[in-house]
Amino acid sequence: MMSQWQGTLTGLRAAWRREISAYFATPLAYVFVAIFLLVLGVFTWDLSRFFDTGAADLGPFFYWHPWLFMMFMPALAMRLWSEETSQGTAELLLALPVSLPGLVIGKLLAAWTVAALALALTVPWWIAVNILGPADNAAIAVTYMMSLIMAGAYLAIGAAVSALTRSAVLAFVIGVLVAFILTAAGWPLVSGAVADLLGPSAGDAIAQFSFLTHFETAQRGVLELRGLIFFFGFIALCVALNTLFVSHRRGGAQ
Repeated sequence: MMSQWQGTLTGLRAAWRREISAYFATPLAYVFVAIFLLVLGVFTWDLSRFFDTGAADLGPFFYWHPWLFMMFMPALAMRLWSEETSQGTAELLLALPVSLPGLVIGKLLAAWTVAALALALTVPWWIAVNILGPADNAAIAVTYMMSLIMAGAYLAIGAAVSALTRSAVLAFVIGVLVAFILTAAGWPLVSGAVADLLGPSAGDAIAQFSFLTHFETAQRGVLELRGLIFFFGFIALCVALNTLFVSHRRGGAQ
């Protein structure tokens, strides 16, 4: 058991270091962070008319997170496994004497680290809100934390899909499609339409599988255990699927 855990940690560290180096040795991470901050800023300050509200509240900022993560996180994760196949390095990586789950988790954590950096660079906006007036910093902190966890769930989708194809572009498209379904399911327009067709209970059931539903609770400053279980459970499911997809690849290479 101890050797299994050591193998997992070894694979995790090796994959994390390798992917972090790949992100920052090229302009990829810098471009991702710059475009993410630019787009999020436009949606927050311009489209949401933040300064017109006159409130010391980051609600307009957090409102866009699920919809932007739906696009940006699959883009960040799309190359994690598909590029290994297209460049012919998958066989070498999978031949390493390390735990496969460790490699999967390490790659995911590397992408998650870049996403965390992007979110951390928005902290000056939090400071600016406090300058405007008294803000509910506890609620903002809760929403930031849940936003980071939700980003991991979107990244887990992109990583799992990336293990299915050698094309990063195809992985991105499929990842965005899956992410859109899991986001829009909690949109009142969608859940309301389902409720009209199949009844209120069906509409509520569909909404409970949406990232939007669980994140909206955090936006009210409420940290619910079921929200944490939902996101971490979803991440665990995607990691398991990712490991399964890659293990088939490893078996095919032997």
